[in-house]
Amino acid sequence: MAYTATDVKNLRERTGAGMMDCKKALDETGGDFEAAVDALRAKGLAAVAKKSSRTAAEGLVGVAVAGTKGVAVEVNSETDFVAKNDQFQDFVRKTTEVALGAAADDVEALKAAAYPGGGTVADTLTNNVATIGENQQVRRMKTVAVSSGLVVPYMHNAAAPMLGKIGVLVALESDAGADVLEPLGKQIAMHIAAAFPMALSADDLDPEVLERERKIALEKATEEAAKTGKEIPADILAKRADGAAAKFAKDNALLSQIFVMDNKTPVAQVVEQAGKAAGTKIVLKDYVRFQLGEGIEKAESDFAAEVAAAAGLN
Repeated sequence: MAYTATDVKNLRERTGAGMMDCKKALDETGGDFEAAVDALRAKGLAAVAKKSSRTAAEGLVGVAVAGTKGVAVEVNSETDFVAKNDQFQDFVRKTTEVALGAAADDVEALKAAAYPGGGTVADTLTNNVATIGENQQVRRMKTVAVSSGLVVPYMHNAAAPMLGKIGVLVALESDAGADVLEPLGKQIAMHIAAAFPMALSADDLDPEVLERERKIALEKATEEAAKTGKEIPADILAKRADGAAAKFAKDNALLSQIFVMDNKTPVAQVVEQAGKAAGTKIVLKDYVRFQLGEGIEKAESDFAAEVAAAAGLN
């Protein structure tokens, strides 16, 4: 499988490894990008990259809540300049409000929904593209709800009320009042914005992701053992890999993460203590964390030419 200078650049940005190490990893994996990432991590040449490091698209995330229900919507634009445009901001805000009344998280259905003032969301989007002169797209939406309690919104790096770069919703199910749930939800939302959990609990994590982490840990432990020249039984290496996967799950599941506000208490315990103080049970039922552009591949830049020259690919 062939690869390009842009692949080397993207691998370097994804892993933080050196340029030549990235080129060697792609050589060894036949140009398989994800396999190259795993190879660099197994050799200790790359850290676990946060998804935020892959954020590239512009636009805005909008959040809207109505008591026990909340929704987050991401609308992308080509430049940050458009994200600051009043017309674009108004569109994101109103589209998010429309999404709050949707029956399901279906972007196509959202675009077909009636837009305030006439027409559909898609009609207004098309008009915006024509008048603003830049491509825009409603990318995704996610709804959370509780039967009783509160959904608490939080916007990090807000460009305007309920609009910004990182939108978070925290769904707390409880009979406690808003005076208890709102400050608790905001603190947890701030934690989510900073800590980037991958799932609510360890059981909710993608099994394929956990297995990938286990394989990387096993390969790393095997290589480290080989360097020492010591013969380590396969079952011991397997236990080390299992332990690494378990730690990964603990570090990336919201309920088991250490609360950033005190740096010592698991989030699940923070919620439990809040419930005891309020005299009623509080359950952290769900959450949403939308970061602008996460998962969208970065656009090519002139830096690719620098990579090509250094890696001998031009």
